[in-house]
Amino acid sequence: MHQNLQNKKGLVENVFTKVYDKYDLMNDFMSLGIHRLWKKDLINWMSPSDKKKLIDMACGTGDLGKLFLQNTNFTGKVLCVDPNSNMLKKGKERLKKYKNLTWKKGYAEKILAPNNYFDYYTISFGLRNTKNINKSLKEAYRVLKPGGRFFCLEFSKIQNSQLNIFYKNYSKIIPHLGKLVVGEKEPYEYLIKSIENFINQEKLIELMLKNSFIKCSYRNLSGGIVAIHSGWKI
Repeated sequence: MHQNLQNKKGLVENVFTKVYDKYDLMNDFMSLGIHRLWKKDLINWMSPSDKKKLIDMACGTGDLGKLFLQNTNFTGKVLCVDPNSNMLKKGKERLKKYKNLTWKKGYAEKILAPNNYFDYYTISFGLRNTKNINKSLKEAYRVLKPGGRFFCLEFSKIQNSQLNIFYKNYSKIIPHLGKLVVGEKEPYEYLIKSIENFINQEKLIELMLKNSFIKCSYRNLSGGIVAIHSGWKI
């Protein structure tokens, strides 16, 4: 499943190159800090045991990798992958005291990692930025061990009509907030458009099943502003 907006040459990379230096700060502003709770919800649902291996795709500056290590008593290992070199550099600097984190530039559609290797695969707020969702899901399946588990945290479709109206009005403010905080308005105009264009909760379940995952389910957070999807490889 191709995503037309994301297939415009260089668009997504340019977006994140513009905002990487204040990426975490802007996330806090946009979500009022709630994105940190959403990520904790993902890790709590995962409930990882010690010495497990995670690949965190579209890792940004490493929030999920840090949480994973904390929840495996620092015995786990994380491969943090992101297509943006500047974002990886920022993450490395921010989390340099964590020894079990490895950083690699790469793309969800073609992962430089062996088959059947990871216990968990996570992608948070990154699937909608891929050029091809099916290819990304196939690669996630490939690198997971049998018995491994896929998690996707992503903006989704709001279930409550009143909340949806409020959220749409709030979304109009975000590009202006981006201009104020980051000095760039355009990346956040892309952000809003990519959220509006992204598939709903049930459609993502369909694609996961189509790409061999089983026992697929999702949980809405904050009324469906975001959702966590889970699926297993056998």
